[in-house]
Amino acid sequence: MDIYLPTEKCLDCCQFFPISFKAQGVIDDGVNNIIDHIRPGPCRLDWDSLMTSLDILEHFEENCCVMRYTTAGQLWNIISPREFVDFSYTVGYKEGLLSCGISLDWNEKRPEFVRGYNHPCGWFCVPLRDNPNRSLLTGYIQTDLRGMIPQSAVDTAMASTLINFYGDLQKALQKA
Repeated sequence: MDIYLPTEKCLDCCQFFPISFKAQGVIDDGVNNIIDHIRPGPCRLDWDSLMTSLDILEHFEENCCVMRYTTAGQLWNIISPREFVDFSYTVGYKEGLLSCGISLDWNEKRPEFVRGYNHPCGWFCVPLRDNPNRSLLTGYIQTDLRGMIPQSAVDTAMASTLINFYGDLQKALQKA
């Protein structure tokens, strides 16, 4: 698995845009099963150690919804628990699947959480050409955690979170 953090050069040229993270790894399972575990729903809470709650606020069609989820504090609560409200859409793309999302402005806020914001992000999952029982999962994440957090703390937390995400997902798929 590879985690790509923003570089100093990227930070200099992108100072008015969100910081982007890329994670990529091979997962020992098929595309549909992987995306079924990632998309919003009860399955996600069973394995994703960062998520503490997930509610579907509006359901438009089978693969399209507005969800609210909360995350645990990170780095000994230097980064306090966050709440996100995202529009999520999953669609087939070529021989794989794409699950993408973006945060929405939502009036209802919980005072015990800081409201984070996800700029356009997504998970792309395609089968490996030489072994369709294994898949390449690539995530592009553009999260603004908001609050007064040093960028170095965000980078550390994101790297750790993404590594745990892949490990937790692989364990959940092996149990399924």
